[in-house]
Amino acid sequence: MTDERPILTSRDGAVGLITINRPATLNALDVPTLLELERALGELEADDGVHVIVVTGASERAFVAGGDIADLDSRQGLAHYLDFAEVVHRVFRRFETCDKPTIAAVNGWALGGGTELVLSLDIRIAADSAKFGLPEINLGLFPGAGGTQRILRQIPPCRARELVFTGDQFTAAEAVAWGLVNRAVPKAELMAEAMATAQKIAAKSPLILKLTKRTLRHGAEMPLGASLAYEQAMIGLVLDSRDAHEGCRAFLEKRKAAFTGQ
Repeated sequence: MTDERPILTSRDGAVGLITINRPATLNALDVPTLLELERALGELEADDGVHVIVVTGASERAFVAGGDIADLDSRQGLAHYLDFAEVVHRVFRRFETCDKPTIAAVNGWALGGGTELVLSLDIRIAADSAKFGLPEINLGLFPGAGGTQRILRQIPPCRARELVFTGDQFTAAEAVAWGLVNRAVPKAELMAEAMATAQKIAAKSPLILKLTKRTLRHGAEMPLGASLAYEQAMIGLVLDSRDAHEGCRAFLEKRKAAFTGQ
């Protein structure tokens, strides 16, 4: 029997997997789906046994094909601002600020909100057939789920502006060349590659991963002088952890570290 829940979660060791499961709509995002996505993220965040979170789409064709256009068309400005826009911004920001590393496994079209979700995730691995784009301008809109702000900070501004102004789609190879995606692999190898990357990261100390991600995230939003001072304080905090000294001792003793997250 087909599972009709819009968001599915599963575990593979220390890796949590979130699957967006609306194949009939190419995994389009509406408010109920976003709220379920937020719930799933919260569940995996709260699970100490999960160290890394992978996000993918259930459809053979799409990761997330965008927002649900019929739903968007049903709203006027204030209702949109207070409902859909507020929810999608909150959910994508929660992924961005999640203390656990996140990985996008982009299995197909990632358009509009799909590209915007990818921009909120830490590591991006795409099927070589995947397509990206911010086509909102073609509908008389603009990328309003964080897209205009995040893409400017992740690729050259002139390229970002061209993509937003034209709404043109771009390939996985182009996304890799621009630094928007880490790598593209044959579609049949996508999940194996994403999970292998996740398992590699999950073997590290979950505490140090958390503090490292916070250092990267907060530092990126500071002037260089402040970010260096912040980094100095955070590495001092790290050296108060058991895992830091376990890692150092394991190196000196030529053995594999046994991290406990403390």
